[in-house]
Amino acid sequence: MKEFLTDKINNLPPSATLSMAAKARELKNNGIDIIGLSLGEPDFNTPDFIKNSAIDAINQNYNSYSPVDGYSELKEAICKKFKRDNKIIYNPDQIVVSTGAKQSIANVIQALIKPGEEVILLAPFWVSYSAIVLMADGIPKILESDITNDFKVTAKQINDSISEKTKMVIINSPNNPSGSVYNKDELNEIASVLRNHPDIFILSDEIYEHINYGSEHVSFASIEGMYDRTITVNGIAKAFAMTGWRIGYLGAPVWIAKACTKLQGQVTSGANCIAQRATIEAITQSPNKINYMVQEFEQRKDLIIKLLSKIKGFKLNNPDGAFYIFPDISYYFGRKIGDITIKNASDFAIVILEKAHVATVTGDAFGSPKNIRISYAASKENIIIAVNRIKDLLH
Repeated sequence: MKEFLTDKINNLPPSATLSMAAKARELKNNGIDIIGLSLGEPDFNTPDFIKNSAIDAINQNYNSYSPVDGYSELKEAICKKFKRDNKIIYNPDQIVVSTGAKQSIANVIQALIKPGEEVILLAPFWVSYSAIVLMADGIPKILESDITNDFKVTAKQINDSISEKTKMVIINSPNNPSGSVYNKDELNEIASVLRNHPDIFILSDEIYEHINYGSEHVSFASIEGMYDRTITVNGIAKAFAMTGWRIGYLGAPVWIAKACTKLQGQVTSGANCIAQRATIEAITQSPNKINYMVQEFEQRKDLIIKLLSKIKGFKLNNPDGAFYIFPDISYYFGRKIGDITIKNASDFAIVILEKAHVATVTGDAFGSPKNIRISYAASKENIIIAVNRIKDLLH
């Protein structure tokens, strides 16, 4: 029945992370013991102080439609968070609360990108960026990097790629899938390029801000000259182990915030009322309250790097943020694993799933075809078992 669907839907790629998770679930349902290292989802429970806030909201009868752009108390709390953590001053009318940071990003792209306009994506990039741009009839323009430069695109690359059609650059730091963090000097260099192009907007996706292992987090809107054309996107899913609560938010110039609110009012309206009340508590408290999770993630990172470094053909770096390892596995291209010849990273990820029973994600989906993404948002025990399975398969 494909002929009844629009070309936009027929041409839209499925989410690679969700597709791999679905394949892993199918194998699990068939009785196979699959270890999932594909999804970017913390394995911690939501902290009790946040859950208790949600329970209080239920008991206080928060059960009506919420304002399209979010409760005023939450928007005020977000403004205080931006000032405290990011040195950015936003007013409540510059904040829009959405059903997850993915919706925040989609709202911005739909509001700003006209058909045929280009959006520069710094590879590796989160899988949904390119699809969201395509849904707006924009053109994703992908700039490549690799493990030799810590998966960071340079300011010169951005400068050389800008054309008269360029409308936006999307920056994601700490980065999904690589975990790399763009430092202050690197972001300043990018800002120096963009100062020469005042009609280009910057979407700064900072969802992994607090999962950071010692590097300074710099918000792009805090850089001189960038505030008036930067949209800062964040949320509570990753740092607070609240993926299913579905709350994201953005800070932007008022006219962009109003446009996003207008769009959201015709699509989903306001985000979940109970989750919003819990988010007020989450972001009002000091980030130190979630340090125990960050410390555990760092220990897992050290563990998985140590284990993967013992597998022939895995090229690794040591990322400063998020909870992913993004090894270059191109050593295996053209080689056989069992009776299967590996042609690309997608083949490698499928073989790892079907033969070693470990779910990862191909780097093709992130604009980096030599790599696979491995999430270490899993227990140390499962990390050890998973890597040993991969090692046994490949040796």
